[in-house]
Amino acid sequence: MKSCPKCQRVFPDDAGFCPADGTALTAASIVPVAHSQEDRRIGARLCGRYEIRRTVADGGMGRVYEGIDKQTNSRIALKVLHDDVAKDEVALERFKREYEISALLPHEHIVKVLDFQRDTVADTWLLVMEFLEGEELRYVLKREKVLPPERVVRALSQVAIGLDEAHARGFIHRDLKPDNLFLCGRREGDTVKILDFGSVKDTSVGNRKKLTVLGTTIGSPYYMAPEQAQGLDTLDPRADVFALAALTYECLTGEVPFVGNNGPSILLAILTKDPVPPSVKAKDAKYRVPPTVDEVLERGLAKNPGIRTASVGALADAIGHAFGLSGDHRQWASTPQQELGRQIAAALPSLMAAKVAAVDVAADPFASAGRSAPIASGSALQGGRQGRDEAFDAARNADLLPAGVPSAKPGWLLPVIVGVLALVVGGAVTLVVMGR
Repeated sequence: MKSCPKCQRVFPDDAGFCPADGTALTAASIVPVAHSQEDRRIGARLCGRYEIRRTVADGGMGRVYEGIDKQTNSRIALKVLHDDVAKDEVALERFKREYEISALLPHEHIVKVLDFQRDTVADTWLLVMEFLEGEELRYVLKREKVLPPERVVRALSQVAIGLDEAHARGFIHRDLKPDNLFLCGRREGDTVKILDFGSVKDTSVGNRKKLTVLGTTIGSPYYMAPEQAQGLDTLDPRADVFALAALTYECLTGEVPFVGNNGPSILLAILTKDPVPPSVKAKDAKYRVPPTVDEVLERGLAKNPGIRTASVGALADAIGHAFGLSGDHRQWASTPQQELGRQIAAALPSLMAAKVAAVDVAADPFASAGRSAPIASGSALQGGRQGRDEAFDAARNADLLPAGVPSAKPGWLLPVIVGVLALVVGGAVTLVVMGR
């Protein structure tokens, strides 16, 4: 391994100069580590093998470092848990679970978690992962606001490949959010890595120790499926479909589909309201969103999991087709972003001209759950789809809310119902946002 004498970054042996500051690289073994009075771990070797070179980030759960595994001579990322986190048995068990489950899911679109153990000398716990060059989707969205559709399709396709593999093995992520999708920039486009399987729900045979009490919600509220918001034990992979649909909505429009002033109000919006169709929300955005996308995300964000898009792969396929692409997500995951952009640009004029059925929007948020957002004409969709799915159309006209949530009430009762439901959600639901 080589290292930059100036910034302490680590690189493969064939690298010549540090891309961050242009300094000529030297063998890491002869580059002295710049010790820090503020962080005495810099330069230390944990568990007898993991040499810490520099600080990368500091979060609520732990501090992340770049380092070298001296046994394998490889570049690594180490998350050293904060002392208060290490003393929390449930938090500690979640980190251990992240290591164990990631070890069962070796995949090009899931971050490799290499080790989890305690350094007895320093009396600290550390999680060791492959080092990733790039940035979290959260930072990209904060800077760019919206992403071009070709970048969204390519990233969504890769996430679908990784998640479908996890779902096939009985693992539901439960905490998909922009912070947990890492974009590694490549010449042909992003390579996406899914992070943080510490909140996973294990539905496999002989599953591991259950860490979540029934009725407790795990995840980030903006991307939480209704059944997940209620803390139901019947959670299945369609909860991840909902989260991924919400992420796609945000990438295309610059805003999350459900908003609120706090956790309970966000959950209430998820349970009772419909988002503005993305083609309408993005009408003034940098990149146009055709009305063909509206139906796809309406189904992906369906409150009733029984009529929601069945898998993340199916969601990725539908989004790509709605932008005029042919093929499927496995093909688009490796297609250069520039080529996807060319195909989408060619199809976009006709897609933007697709007729939209005007639908009256109910003022009553409870009634809105049983109504439709504007739907693009089925003739504009790819893959031979002819019109709406009759089963979906019929079910959507019924009560779509999960059990326990009212569908429609007399107008004079609405303020009372909203107030009571807000109190119930706020008092009975324990919201755990895994901001790692």
